[in-house]
Formats: sequence, structure tokens, C-alpha cells
Amino acid sequence: MNASTHRQHHVKIVESFDLAQFELGSTTKLRVSMVGNGIGGLISLPVVILRGVEPGPVMGLTAAIHGNELNGMRVIQKVIAHVKPTRLKGTVICVPVVNVPGYLNNTRHFNDGYDLNRVMPGKRNGTNSQVYAHRFMTRIVAHLDYMIDLHTASFGRINTLYVRADMTNPDSAWMALCQQPQIVLHNTGADGTLRGAAMDRGVKSITVEVGNPNAFQSEMVDDGTTGVLNVLSRLKMIEDDEQQHPGEPVVCVSSYWMYTEVGGVLEVYPQLAARIRTGEVVACVRDIYGDLIEEYRAPEDGIIIGRATHPVNQTGSRVIHLGIEGTIDPTRPAPAAGPVDPDVPNGVD
Repeated sequence: MNASTHRQHHVKIVESFDLAQFELGSTTKLRVSMVGNGIGGLISLPVVILRGVEPGPVMGLTAAIHGNELNGMRVIQKVIAHVKPTRLKGTVICVPVVNVPGYLNNTRHFNDGYDLNRVMPGKRNGTNSQVYAHRFMTRIVAHLDYMIDLHTASFGRINTLYVRADMTNPDSAWMALCQQPQIVLHNTGADGTLRGAAMDRGVKSITVEVGNPNAFQSEMVDDGTTGVLNVLSRLKMIEDDEQQHPGEPVVCVSSYWMYTEVGGVLEVYPQLAARIRTGEVVACVRDIYGDLIEEYRAPEDGIIIGRATHPVNQTGSRVIHLGIEGTIDPTRPAPAAGPVDPDVPNGVD
């Protein structure tokens, strides 16, 4: 074979599948066709089916619904390598890249410019992203009992390892704590998110934010993998013991982003997971000559869930994602995740 010849994996392309068709104790790689592209070919979804030898739940692992959020893809690859179908109860459906066009273009959004995690559950007859979302729900999510949706921060920002979950829901609560995150953010999935759409269909779901975009972070990936395996262990799908992490996560009952009011060069001071106090200076903006234009102070006590890292700041850029600690009242519904805007709104997956 010529050294320059591109290696192709011969993987079957299907439009749908029935879990009963897969051999017990097997690993099957598929391409699930989603939509046609502009030259009449197919955009297909990489899927790995781990079919156990005994009955059990169906767990879905999804990543890269935002195409440049890559740590979750590596988490799924490590879970696939670790879980042995011959010792598995139930089935694990792994989708390492949900947003295939965005992943190939190294962009957050789908190839029609929309955020795929704002159009769920999509429409049968809709826009490009709506049709793709609808088919993802009917061809993948419809099979699931549980789902862990893996994300990272977006470009120019960094995140703690944190989980978004409705902590008044017993199933999503224990799934969230199994991740052993730094922070748990209590809310429902907003309209349009994969988590929200899955929960509406009875699929017990959480969103796990695994660090930063456009890179593999080995420590974050290892922690994310441990969290997934802990859930599989708690469900008795695998024989591994749950791995315990020292310390308890910080539980936040709400969160929001601070935004700049002037343009210039942004510098953010607090580190991730740092607790800050009301009035503490958290950032400043300087002009291009280095002269101070404005300082930004914390409006209330909180903890840093995420923060901006990109210095080039136009008015309205994000500064810090501030989590507000509190006690969850199990008798009250979880708060909504916040208003949906075209990018990353306050507290939304």
C-alpha cells in the first residue's frame, strides 16, 4: 500500500437500528446516516454499541454537540476501551461526536450557523439543524434509559469540572454526584437543549462540563471517565467499584455570567473554583495603551464556575460565570436554566 493512501475503516452505514439485532457480549461500530450533504452524499454519525451479556439499562454517552468541545470525545473513547461487553449488563450507546459538521469545521455551531444544543428536539420538516436534531432524537435518544451529555467551555473561556442537573429529581441527582465534580449547578435543561429534550422524553439525563475547548486535558478526561464509570457501577452494569473522591462538591442553586460594559483588553483575576466576596475586584479592562478604563467587582458572594481567558474584549463580552451557593428545597421545582441566547446564556448547557 502506498504510504500516502488514506486508511479507511469499513463500518456499516445504517439509517436506524434495533438493539436486539446486536450479538450479546459484542462491540459494534456503526455509522448512522443523518442528512444528505450538498453533493448528494451522506453526513453520518459515528456510533459504538456495547451490548452486554445480561439484561439491563441502556445508557447513552454523547459528546461534541458543540463541535469544538473535545474532552468528552476522549472520555467516551476511554470508556469504550475500559468496558468489556462480555461482563456488561445492559447496553451502552456511545456517540463521540454528535455535531459532525461542526467537529469537521472546528466550530461550535452546526453548519447552518445555529447551535445544535438550542434546537432540540428539532423538527421533522425544518431547517438543516432542526432536521438533524430531530433525527438524532429519533435514531439515538429514543433507545435510551439514561444519558450523560459531555461538554466543555466554549472558545475564549475555561470551566471547572461541573455538572448541570435537576437535583430535585432523584435519578439525575445521584448521577450528578457520581461524577464527583467540583461544582453541581442545580437547574432544569433549558428549552432547546439535548438534556432538556431527553428529560422530557423520560430519559434520565445530566450535562457534564469537562474543562476547556479545542484540546484534550488528560486530568479532566480521567476525572470525566471516572464519573461515567461510577454511574455504570451504581446501575450494576459493570462490576467495578465506585471510585471515591475526597471532598464534597459545591452545590449552586443558581448562576449567571458577568459581562463587560466597555471594550478593550480584558484581564480576569480569580482562578477556577475560587470563592469570591461581594465587592471583590474580579476583572479589569485597559485600553490598548495599557491605561485602566474600568474595574469589575463581584455583585455578591459566589464561586467561579467558569471564566473568560481571551483578552480581546468588545463591550458585552463575558467575564466570570458566578455560581451562587445555597440549599436545595426538594419540594420546589428546579429553576429554569436561564434565557436562551445564540451562544452560551446564563446557566444553560
